[in-house]
Amino acid sequence: MAICNTCGNDYWMAFEIKTVTGETHTFDCFECAITRLAPKCEKCSARIIGHGVEVEGRFFCCAHCAREGAHGLGEQIRDTVGAHPG
Repeated sequence: MAICNTCGNDYWMAFEIKTVTGETHTFDCFECAITRLAPKCEKCSARIIGHGVEVEGRFFCCAHCAREGAHGLGEQIRDTVGAHPG
């Protein structure tokens, strides 16, 4: 069995994630992996588990937070989820 790097649980179905920097982490669930590895939104501190939005090297969970948190840099950002193309 393997021990989760986040919560310390010893679980027979644990899994490993290897990062681009070569680090290997062991987790017993996706929640622990997200807690350890997912970046936080700079506006609301939510964990970014989707694509998120990047504005000049700053990361946000959504277009709304990018517009609010980028202080003048995010006005061009549109949230197009559900929008019909064209």
